[in-house]
Amino acid sequence: MAPRVVTVEADGGSRGNPGPAGYGAVVRDSETGEVLAERSESLGTATNNVAEYQGLIAGLTAAAELGAAEVDVRMDSKLVVEQMCGRWQIKHPGLRPLAAQAAGLVGRFAAVRFTWIPRDQNRHADALANAAMDAAAGRPTSTGTAAPVVGSDPATAPASWEPRPTFTATRLILVRHGETEYTEQRRYSGRGDVPLSEKGRAQVRETATRVAALAPTVAAVLSSPLSRCTATAAAIAGALGDVPVRTEDDLIECDFGQWEGRTFAEVREGWPGEMDAWLASPRVAPPGGESFTHVAERAHRVVAGLLTAYPGETVVLVSHVSPIKLVLRDALAAGDGFLHRLFLDAAGISVLDMWPDGGVAVRTVNDTSHLAAL
Repeated sequence: MAPRVVTVEADGGSRGNPGPAGYGAVVRDSETGEVLAERSESLGTATNNVAEYQGLIAGLTAAAELGAAEVDVRMDSKLVVEQMCGRWQIKHPGLRPLAAQAAGLVGRFAAVRFTWIPRDQNRHADALANAAMDAAAGRPTSTGTAAPVVGSDPATAPASWEPRPTFTATRLILVRHGETEYTEQRRYSGRGDVPLSEKGRAQVRETATRVAALAPTVAAVLSSPLSRCTATAAAIAGALGDVPVRTEDDLIECDFGQWEGRTFAEVREGWPGEMDAWLASPRVAPPGGESFTHVAERAHRVVAGLLTAYPGETVVLVSHVSPIKLVLRDALAAGDGFLHRLFLDAAGISVLDMWPDGGVAVRTVNDTSHLAAL
């Protein structure tokens, strides 16, 4: 019988930062303390933080394989714990794919709790990580399975380094829904279920044709549950040959709280201080609403899940301005100012490719060429 609650102890490190790196992870029965699984692997040349994330990923993967429902993660990496809890930003672009992969694994459990512990309370995982680092300095050996390493450099890797296998990218086609009455009036439109306007329905027909031309074969179409998105997604799925549409709650628009249905000018007049704070930081939410940091966490879960579920395939995501901007921000390794500088048109299309080793190529941003005749 699978344990309902397990404890994952994970660690990672490198000798040189970057240097010969490795990770260790231990899964225990939370009730008895019995060791249920151990994972460790040499990573060649990588940084401490990459190795720590790899340890977390390996531990969560092992917990999922054991069928656990809840996980208590204990790590001596303050950075990984704080970033996974959403309290610290993930500024290094090389860590974002790993954090997204870890977030995708977190979504497979009923609950995951993160706790920072001192290094002397993480001795088992630390010993596994050190053994893996020793191996990385010589001939790499493995006692587990790791995710691809982000940031490995063949030029500085040990002599026994072997090239990673060639992967096919997963292509994401990001589509903003067609125009609504609020879109035309430049009003904040979050959780309110505002339907497509007549012009929006015409845009959707052209968008469906464009997407079908870009990707004749699509593995899945995912949509925000709001009708302006599901109607857009249904048209696209029809043009692709009736590909099933799956609604995904995490693709819903940001909750703008008290600003819902208001224009920028109205919000600036009524909430000047709150507006300034919101524009200055993605961690600040509109009164009664949701922060962009929280929206980003949702979007990361979706993307990480798709990379696992549809490796090397094409997936269409129909969503709103905020989730799409946040996916593009991270894909472009852009700063937070990007969120208020990028304009996304109704029915605009963005395309990006994502590889399992963390590589990203943004092909198109806000393509509206298909709407020129409208």
